[in-house]
Amino acid sequence: MKALILVGGFGTRLRPLTLSVPKPLVDFANKPMILHQIEALKAIGVEEVVLAINYQPEIMLNFLKEFEKKLGIKITCSQETEPLGTAGPLALARNKLVDDSGEPFFVLNSDVISEYPLKEMIEFHKSHGGEASIMVTKVDEPSKYGVVVMEESTGKVEKFVEKPKLFVGNKINAGVYLLNPSVLDRIELRPTSIEKEVFPKIAAEQKLYAMVLPGFWMDIGQPKDYITGLRLYLSSLRKNSPSMLAVGSHIVGDVLVDATAKIGEGCLIGPDVAIGPGCVVESGVRLSRCTVMRGVRIKKHACISSSIIGWHSTVGQWARVENMTILGEDVHVGDEVYSNGGVVLPHKEIKSSILKPEIVM
Repeated sequence: MKALILVGGFGTRLRPLTLSVPKPLVDFANKPMILHQIEALKAIGVEEVVLAINYQPEIMLNFLKEFEKKLGIKITCSQETEPLGTAGPLALARNKLVDDSGEPFFVLNSDVISEYPLKEMIEFHKSHGGEASIMVTKVDEPSKYGVVVMEESTGKVEKFVEKPKLFVGNKINAGVYLLNPSVLDRIELRPTSIEKEVFPKIAAEQKLYAMVLPGFWMDIGQPKDYITGLRLYLSSLRKNSPSMLAVGSHIVGDVLVDATAKIGEGCLIGPDVAIGPGCVVESGVRLSRCTVMRGVRIKKHACISSSIIGWHSTVGQWARVENMTILGEDVHVGDEVYSNGGVVLPHKEIKSSILKPEIVM
């Protein structure tokens, strides 16, 4: 089986982290976002993953080479010269996706994190005999999204309603698809949207089916949702693989700590924290709802909450970092500095407090 991951463009919403690496390589729960998906695909027997990309393909491929060997899966790139939307990349990668087997292939949106019930999706796809299957997830505020209106019993999709004013349902497209090769005959090689142009036509022919995603779902393409996604991901680990989470008198709730990280005396860590490889957390530090990426040092008695600390950064003694502060790579926050929602570009030194959310160039 094959799969296509829609990687797309510049990842502007996750800057300053994406100034250092392409968005799919930004760490989420101690490994690059895209690796969560590639591992899930490998686990159900996908042999080749094609990355649809229009930005820095060489960086992506060089990085993923080691995982190709480690996971034993073929990873190739299909590069767009102009942005092709969410359907155009399928037409561009047609030759890579279609072989003689006639098997369906997966398409995933690279920002989506979930429990990826791909095996169940294959069974669902076989059972309904339609042309395409999409994963949908239930949301509390459907008016912000495009809603999928479907038959509850069979999953047959009736129509799509974009940002409905009146309630028509609470299920939205979750960005995971399983498509028969014939779907490619419906897509022209031009900038085009799979959600707005391709799926409605398949639904009109009654050949599109939706499976409701069990478990959590999050689009982690922006900081607020990244932090929420981490909470959901860690609570799913608690349910499915609790041995991966940290334990100890200094741990509160769900916390993921890399084996190579060092944590000092008298810290209080959690809930919803990920601490990456090679990090040093000195004594008396308080961490909650945050990600601390590879090689970070957090000095004594610092306090960090609801923030993302980029690779190889330092947070000084008694510093306080909170309210969606995002430190890019190699940022150094001085002792006793306060950051209230500062977004700091890579390689900066912060010597005075950031009192209101702002971008520090």
